[in-house]
Amino acid sequence: MCELFGVSADQKITVNSYLDIFYKHSIEHHNGWGLALLDDGHISIEKEPQRAVDSVYLKSRLTGRIDTALCMAHIRKATVGCVSFSNTHPFMVNDGGLLPWVLVHNGTIFSSHILDKYLYEQQGDTDSERILYHIARGAAGAAGDHARHILIDKMIRSLTPGNKINLLLSDGRYLYVHKNEPGTLYRLTKPGCVLFSTHPLDDEPWKEFPANRLIVYLEGEIVYEGEPHDNTFIYDKEKMRYQYLDHSML
Repeated sequence: MCELFGVSADQKITVNSYLDIFYKHSIEHHNGWGLALLDDGHISIEKEPQRAVDSVYLKSRLTGRIDTALCMAHIRKATVGCVSFSNTHPFMVNDGGLLPWVLVHNGTIFSSHILDKYLYEQQGDTDSERILYHIARGAAGAAGDHARHILIDKMIRSLTPGNKINLLLSDGRYLYVHKNEPGTLYRLTKPGCVLFSTHPLDDEPWKEFPANRLIVYLEGEIVYEGEPHDNTFIYDKEKMRYQYLDHSML
């Protein structure tokens, strides 16, 4: 499976040391890397469909300071979709708002017909990108931030039965965080900021992120907590094997 990293803070922090450790995990997650910086009303997405530790560009990028108050990073181990630029996270979709939506996802959709209508709209062929289209299109009709949080909470919960939905999602202001598999997302809380990672990245006091509940952050502070659900994802090796075979057409 893939790995995620994210930051929500009240001011820019230097994330090079965290990213350096995070991208070294690409030894096992070799199908692509990506980084989204969402600061000062701008979104910058950098990604390549290759192993992060082999990227000359990324090595050069990490030699300079990367300061951010809102970011997401991803390393991919493909289960659905070929290895290509269009299937590399983060994904971005514009719903007509001030800034596009950006998403990174660690998981697999085994069954969800509500995503099928985006099969011919998306740029690549991953279920992750279809999740983003579903949320961005649905959230566009919400009247106000709180109503949008509630709506996104409902949309994410509707996808969780039988599916693994570990994700970081942002509209350039808020960071939406959800996981539904135990032991697959951790957070590190510091004054004015919170960091997220699939696995702890150092010896600091990382704590497991709460499962089965959407939590929304603004500048490092929780501003919304969704209703908990019971749709815990249980890894099934045989089920994953058939999913891979199906999408590989083997």
